[in-house]
Amino acid sequence: MALITKITPIAIPAFTDNYIWLLRTTSSPYCIVVDPGDSAPVLEYLQRESLQLAAIILTHHHFDHMGGVDKLLSHSQVPVYGPRYNQIEQVSHPLLENDEITIAELELQLKIISTPGHTLDHIAYYGENMLFCGDTLFSAGCGRLFEGSAEQMSTSLAKICQLPDNTQIFCAHEYTQANLAFALQVEPNNLAIQERSVEVSNLRQQDKITLPSTLQLEKTTNPFLRCQEESVKRAATIHAGRELTTPVEVFAVIRQWKDNFVY
Repeated sequence: MALITKITPIAIPAFTDNYIWLLRTTSSPYCIVVDPGDSAPVLEYLQRESLQLAAIILTHHHFDHMGGVDKLLSHSQVPVYGPRYNQIEQVSHPLLENDEITIAELELQLKIISTPGHTLDHIAYYGENMLFCGDTLFSAGCGRLFEGSAEQMSTSLAKICQLPDNTQIFCAHEYTQANLAFALQVEPNNLAIQERSVEVSNLRQQDKITLPSTLQLEKTTNPFLRCQEESVKRAATIHAGRELTTPVEVFAVIRQWKDNFVY
């Protein structure tokens, strides 16, 4: 996956806490957008930076991730990449696990990882040490199980954990601070979580973004990637009030625990 010109991901805020990721280079007038739930901030950025849209990339069918597609297509007729499962009407290039796409204008190749759990159709895009994972993996958290099972989400996260530790994680929401508050409930003695919490609190006080994260950082601070750790298993067992024998059971308990957690 050779890349001549470095890709720069730009976070475009949308709604309350969404990020639309726009990928551009310093040497091309073209860009791509990931999960444009709202067209207005994207079109504003394109006009301000004199950029042309080359492609739209979607991770799943929720409106806050694809609600802006129609207006963007009325502005620029470009390919729309997205999951084949439960195909989104606007998707012109449906994708399955291990498919690869090439965005020629940015000399960028991305490999598809099927990541059901949050939704059944969810996919992630990996390339050039970047992972665009939508609502599957968050910094210090993971997506709610709206359609999939705990086992499906655990499997999806396990796939992501096979990527290089220095992979940059570009998720779609600014949930880090609340996620870390929950992570401290699960592992109050985890120094990495404590340190990350202070760092993130300082960033948010300045209204700064907490992303991207890295996979290595997530492996040390994200309870949903730590279900085999004794400290996480112990916390989940105490919370459940019963013995938990598998990492999937641990995951299911802490996911339900997080669902009811008030930050």
